[in-house]
Amino acid sequence: MDHRDSLQREIYGIDGEPTADETAQISAGKDAIFDGLRAAIDGGVDVTRTGVLVDERYGARVATAAKAAGIDLAMPIERSGQKLFLLEYGNFGDKEWLKHVEQFDPDQVKVLVRDNPADGGNRELQFDRLAAVSRALRESGRTFLIELLVPSVAAQLESVAGDALRYDRELRPRLTVRVIGDMHEAGIEPEIWKVEGLETADAAADVVAAARRDGRDDVACIVLGRDAPKDRLDHWLTVASGVDGFRGFAIGRSIWERPLIDHLAGRATRAELVSRVAENYTHFARIYDGVKR
Repeated sequence: MDHRDSLQREIYGIDGEPTADETAQISAGKDAIFDGLRAAIDGGVDVTRTGVLVDERYGARVATAAKAAGIDLAMPIERSGQKLFLLEYGNFGDKEWLKHVEQFDPDQVKVLVRDNPADGGNRELQFDRLAAVSRALRESGRTFLIELLVPSVAAQLESVAGDALRYDRELRPRLTVRVIGDMHEAGIEPEIWKVEGLETADAAADVVAAARRDGRDDVACIVLGRDAPKDRLDHWLTVASGVDGFRGFAIGRSIWERPLIDHLAGRATRAELVSRVAENYTHFARIYDGVKR
């Protein structure tokens, strides 16, 4: 639940900088979602295999509570809603961002990256920034997590007759492999790759092989949710859980978005929001674990 820009605009309808009251409202929503996670743990989900991804801007209380409860904590350092990687705090010429990391001491430091080799964006600049962060985190003994999105460009989508599912199945896996390789060549060395779900076990194994090439045997992959429908997520988790090198998932909006919207609209109490988040999270945890039993 590290969403900031999209959450503010699409869920809360806030354009521009939120007021203090609006910021408090967004933070209260994240508190409730976290209570849903804790309810899932109380209901039997293994806390030692549970984590929370949350931002400092709206989720500082959650981050502090997660650390106190022994729940694995990941936090983002990127500015939300940007096509090109920018830091949320400070700039690439200083270490202000690292001071924020040290304040909360997360188990993983996350950067969301959008990249497609066919895109005309400034890949070299983005890679330089990511490499600098990668070096700084390694020097400070911290774990780097890259959340990698590989959105299609127009020509790629046209090549599969505009079918997004065909893009996911036929093109995105090898593009993901290429992007991972390009980032390695640029000196970007995350310990964890958070990747979009793969449609087949072979595709998932190819991504793991790319992440672990040249002796990177301890690198792991996890599945991101991309706000996909539940049946699609169930498939992605089933595929990934059977592939060595995948160690779990990080699903956000598909767990909490609808319950939060209903709560804000007065269609659900806070307790109902918490209960539904717990139910959704427990569902995905069981789907992932079901293949391994």
